[in-house]
Amino acid sequence: MRRALRLRAERRQLMTAEADVLGEIRRLRARVPQLTGALAASADGLVLASDTAEAEGVAALTAAALGVALRLTEATGQGGFKELLVRGETGYVATYAAGSSAVLTVLAEPRINVGRLHLEARRAGARIGELVDGALERTQDA
Repeated sequence: MRRALRLRAERRQLMTAEADVLGEIRRLRARVPQLTGALAASADGLVLASDTAEAEGVAALTAAALGVALRLTEATGQGGFKELLVRGETGYVATYAAGSSAVLTVLAEPRINVGRLHLEARRAGARIGELVDGALERTQDA
């Protein structure tokens, strides 16, 4: 019961950061016009902020991919998860660590400069991580 209450309080605090996280996503989209969508989610697939269609489904798939990526980096001795890039026929899906408990997933056109994508999304992920981790710390202090 205590765990359930704690999780509920954490989710409520995460949602208080939603406006700030959404603002960071919008700034990222303005800096990288080839992005077609973006979302921030908790590691377990809870959408924190999004400006893309089908955000819940993308967040759930991101959580599944994150689980595989974590196991892969651990099994190969590559350290903690930082990012994952998938290239499809019509574009990219990239996921970046955002603090200790969230991720940033972006969708991009095939013509995007991947180096620029990494540069800008890593910065946005770091800022989103600060926002989310700060919200979680306030929950623990309360």
